[in-house]
Amino acid sequence: MSSKTSLAYVVSLTSRAERDLVQLFTEINVVHSDAARAWYQGLKKKILSLEKHPNRCPVTPENDACRHLLYGRGRNVYRVIYRVLGERVEMLHIRHSARRKIE
Repeated sequence: MSSKTSLAYVVSLTSRAERDLVQLFTEINVVHSDAARAWYQGLKKKILSLEKHPNRCPVTPENDACRHLLYGRGRNVYRVIYRVLGERVEMLHIRHSARRKIE
């Protein structure tokens, strides 16, 4: 009987994605709101879930070399735009889904 080993990808953030996370942290007032903190921690957990099966998310309409992970509900859905490079998942941008497509 053979066991399958699953490849774990390394998730990294570009400086742009890090700035996006910091801005989001400030905008939703994570420091003073338990609900915002739980939402933010859920977002980070969802991003880290890309360590396994990062190709499960759809390709972005802007660039077929990138994928996007959607997180949130209703009017508060965010797009985590990333690309898979070998064994690495590189977060490029985190933005509200209602914003215009990326140029």
